[in-house]
Amino acid sequence: MTIAYSIVIPLLNEEDSISELYARLKTELEQMTAPIACGYQIIFVDDGSRDRTFALLSEIAAMDSCVNVIQFRRTYGKTAALAAGFEIAKGEITITMDGDLQHDPRDLPRFVARVQEGYDIVCGWREKRVDNLWMRRIPSKIANYFMRRLSSVEIDDFGGGFKAYRTSLLREVPLYGGMQRFIPALASLQGARVCQVPIQNIPRRYGKSRYGIGRVIPVFFDLLRIHFLLNYLQQPLRFFGSFGMALFGTGGLIFFGLLMDWLFGGKHLMANHGPLMLIAALLLVAGLQFFMGGLIGEMLLWLNKRGSKKEYSIARILTAEDHESANLSS
Repeated sequence: MTIAYSIVIPLLNEEDSISELYARLKTELEQMTAPIACGYQIIFVDDGSRDRTFALLSEIAAMDSCVNVIQFRRTYGKTAALAAGFEIAKGEITITMDGDLQHDPRDLPRFVARVQEGYDIVCGWREKRVDNLWMRRIPSKIANYFMRRLSSVEIDDFGGGFKAYRTSLLREVPLYGGMQRFIPALASLQGARVCQVPIQNIPRRYGKSRYGIGRVIPVFFDLLRIHFLLNYLQQPLRFFGSFGMALFGTGGLIFFGLLMDWLFGGKHLMANHGPLMLIAALLLVAGLQFFMGGLIGEMLLWLNKRGSKKEYSIARILTAEDHESANLSS
């Protein structure tokens, strides 16, 4: 069976929205893939929900062989949920959506059309955001500005969850530790073509957002991390070595000046320049440590540990094969 689209949706305590989301998705996807029966794949990832999310997903999966469900043993976060969904995605195009009904399934054809035009990643741009100005919109605007400057990827909404990807590209981008918002930037290292489409930002009807002003500091560190990954991922020695050489060179110059003062000025170094000697020694040692850190980074890169261990644990997966075996045994 040819699967054109895989829709990956992370969920955490979204029992109120699941049924409506599934119904709207199914209607839109059937129109997009007609006349092929089940030419799509919906992958729900339950990120350790405490409510009836998994129970409702199990009921849906039992009725619809186009639906796959992944259940985590505990909450691992959105990045891990997406990575697990990407792992079993079979469609030529993989689309990610949030599970809170803030993304309209009727926008799916627009994403697909841009991929078919030749783009590798299509990002949904919440052109007119409806969330809180000070808690969400302003911090997001600042973060997106710096992301554009750091990555040279000209999109306005890195953090939005509505995106479409060529599935083959996702196999080349490692996901871990909250990196889902940076997939376009990381994929640009592989030469991916990225564009954006404006989408409607629908107010959240159920539950409340888990993102607030407390995300500002983690996002700041994420920006530093992505700057390092984009510029020094393949050459860590350039980053650590530059700092190391600067520190070592400064310490060396100070030590050389003190040595000249001792040789030609006849001054006692410890009596006259004790603190300065200590600073020079610390700079020399710190410089060597930075340089050795760069060499260790190069060796780790050589060993290439990417993908050696998943950062999530799956309790169970419900797939089409499960439905078929259940039907045969009944």
